Amino acid sequence: MEVIEEKHDPYASLKIKEFRLFLSARFITTLATQMQALIVGWQIYEITKDPFSLGLIGLAEAIPFMCMAMFAGHFADIFNRRKIILFTVFLYFLCACALMMFTLNLTEVLNSFGTLPIYLVVGITGFARATVYPAQMAFVSQIVPRKLYPNSSTWNSTAWHIAAVAGPALGGIIYGFFGITKAYITVMILVSIGILLYSGTKNKAIPPNENNESIIQSLSKGIKFVSKNQIILGSLSLDMFAVLFGGAVAMLPVFAAEILHTGPQGLGFLRAAPAIGAVIMSIILAYYPPVKKTGKKLLYSVACFGICIILFAISQNIYLSIFLLMMSGMFDNVSYVIRQTIIQIYTPDNMRGRVAAINSVFIGSSNEIGSFESGLAAKIMGLIPSVIFGGSMTLVVVSITAKVAPILRKMKF
Repeated sequence: MEVIEEKHDPYASLKIKEFRLFLSARFITTLATQMQALIVGWQIYEITKDPFSLGLIGLAEAIPFMCMAMFAGHFADIFNRRKIILFTVFLYFLCACALMMFTLNLTEVLNSFGTLPIYLVVGITGFARATVYPAQMAFVSQIVPRKLYPNSSTWNSTAWHIAAVAGPALGGIIYGFFGITKAYITVMILVSIGILLYSGTKNKAIPPNENNESIIQSLSKGIKFVSKNQIILGSLSLDMFAVLFGGAVAMLPVFAAEILHTGPQGLGFLRAAPAIGAVIMSIILAYYPPVKKTGKKLLYSVACFGICIILFAISQNIYLSIFLLMMSGMFDNVSYVIRQTIIQIYTPDNMRGRVAAINSVFIGSSNEIGSFESGLAAKIMGLIPSVIFGGSMTLVVVSITAKVAPILRKMKF
């Protein structure tokens, strides 16, 4: 009997109404939070004229995020995930309202408390970001069927990266032409639309879980599950160390000024290049998903990411540097889509929240620590040698992972 292979549909997950609502809501809220991040940064610097105050914004968000992330995973596995999402997005709305109110009576707020209220609101958004991510990742796995996990991960990635590029640009334009108050009002409107779109989805059954299990036991079970699963642990570790050693984003202002001799406009193109590359790759992956030789494709994509970073370090041409960063974003997105699909496929429904939380801790910590590592390495080795070292270490990590995680290497979807 002749076997007819089912034709791949790149838009399969988008044909599911609830996934379209979820994806649109996530896009709108990501757009809003990316706008808010730029507005807050510009506002803080205008008030303080101190570059260190910009670093405190990241710290104010990172501390509550890291403290809350694991607990958020536990809650996403025992409470209604849709309600958690709606609660945290409403929290985003309240934060935007508070920031807008500060602009209406800014002088009085500054005289009384300085910029502390702004940092407190940023801290609440860090709490909200930590809480919403595990619930989102667990909820979307209940919306789409298992066979569409790679496709849904691809479109999730596409939406996030487009919002990551468009959000700061839109925030800067509205801030520049219409002022800070209207910029925050725009954020409030976008978050409100996100709440309405999330409200259009339906509640999903809470997966069965052990009774009388304490939070510590629940978190311990999640950590043990990840540590014993070679495919999940290997993919998370691979991505974490690639970001930790291979990220050159923190050093882009120095490259722009001292190596490529370009101004803020050139820096803007350099910062946008990885996200643009990621969007291009997302569209490619929608048509050609990495379902065959998936483990090898994961390893190759991270290795190619490291090679792009090494070549970027030695480039002295602005156009070549933009191209290499765009390619690094393309390869990085391949690993992102594969990693997200791995988490969806290999995680039981009653542990999705905890595993997603562990993933957020891996990636969140590597971004923050990676920026510190880049600065420290540049101070010790010099700018170009430090980035070459980072890219080379990424290749070393790929080689070690391929050797110690054969199950991951041979994996296919």
